[in-house]
Amino acid sequence: MPVRRRLPAAVLTLAAAGLTVGLGAGPAAAHGSMQNPLSRIEGCYLEGAEHPKSAACRAAVATGGTAALYDWMSLRIGDAAGRHRELIPDGRLCSAGSETYKGLDLPRADWPATNLTAGSDFTFRYRATAPHRGTFQLFLTNGSYSPTKPLTWANLEPQPFLTVTDPQLTDGSYVLPGKVPAGRSGRQLIYAIWQRSDSPEAFYSCSDVVFDGTGAAPTTTPAGTPTTAPAPGGATGSGGATAPTPASGHPAGHDHTPTPTTPAPSTPVAAAAAPASASPATPSAQVAAHAAPQSPAPEHLAQTGSDRSLGILASIGSAFLLAGATVAVVHRQRRRTPGAHAR
Repeated sequence: MPVRRRLPAAVLTLAAAGLTVGLGAGPAAAHGSMQNPLSRIEGCYLEGAEHPKSAACRAAVATGGTAALYDWMSLRIGDAAGRHRELIPDGRLCSAGSETYKGLDLPRADWPATNLTAGSDFTFRYRATAPHRGTFQLFLTNGSYSPTKPLTWANLEPQPFLTVTDPQLTDGSYVLPGKVPAGRSGRQLIYAIWQRSDSPEAFYSCSDVVFDGTGAAPTTTPAGTPTTAPAPGGATGSGGATAPTPASGHPAGHDHTPTPTTPAPSTPVAAAAAPASASPATPSAQVAAHAAPQSPAPEHLAQTGSDRSLGILASIGSAFLLAGATVAVVHRQRRRTPGAHAR
């Protein structure tokens, strides 16, 4: 009869620890960005990270590289916990102080922008690639703001003009019904802060807007089957404009990704929230061209970030590798131990 030998405790501990880490590991999920009015980062990503069409997005890539655009949904601070003004220095608001996203901080008057009407009702939308509970705050720039100077906290109104907690998630975006502040004109900027309530993590975005009609029409309604999923404990948002579904985050998708036009330096005409190849003087044509849908976003949108199934497969693979290593260690020990096959 072969003698049953107990595996060394160290081997068992190693295997158990490795299996636990493998099953618990996996890339973090993506999160989101302001979609309507379109944020700088998602707008530049939609133009094509490798070869953006607008001068402002090309400058952003030249300054910070393409990595930020591929990771457009993760402009964040992991331990913000509401300390936004403390953690983000003046001049770095659009990048949230991150070196990776520094190209978004460039002071320019030709960032692609969205038309807004002062004092009107508007349905703001925030693209959600991974839903979280939390509160959205939207700030509008004040009279001290100049698009050709670095954005500072003093350039924002001290209080948000819209605050929404746990909004409805509809068609892959959080719906934030509200009203555009009255008495505004010209080029301004909306600064969005999404502070999670189930984590200290917070997300940030800058959306350029104009009140004089030189931007692009902000709304389109993409075709395709809608997916609606309420955020946990979320309130029901009103209906409204639906911004277009962004294409996949993989580089292979760039050839068919809709792209904004390049605005003339002397005229701050910007691309649509639904960008397309058209003359800057015809924003309605830009909107119509972008109405052609991309693939409908699945419920709860794991649109660009990690896919949980990939993480599970990777974990199983790690477990098998660890098991194989354990067997190899035991085999070597049995060969070295006298009497391992005693009868």
